[in-house]
Amino acid sequence: MGIDETARRRWFGGLVLAGAVGMLVAGETVLKGKLLGKAYWVYWLVCFFLTGLAMLVAFRDARAMLQRTGREQRDLLENTLKEIKSDAQERRKAAEKARPNGRSG
Repeated sequence: MGIDETARRRWFGGLVLAGAVGMLVAGETVLKGKLLGKAYWVYWLVCFFLTGLAMLVAFRDARAMLQRTGREQRDLLENTLKEIKSDAQERRKAAEKARPNGRSG
């Protein structure tokens, strides 16, 4: 059984963010003073890239959740209106049967 798109997106975002945080902590503690020249720039560019990627995934997740919420609200409204309409029709039929000789008015 596979995981759905939302879970996949959130796992990916979490892993990317964890990688960026790990690089930040390592760069400010263990690797401080050991990264020189190009290695320094490449390291921090990769960290910056992972941070940006995590932000992008978060924005995409927020947009997907907004779309999903909108769809669910539309469906709920449509289903509620259908139920109201069918209830009204049932009450009308019951009222017509209850009248003597089926006359209206």
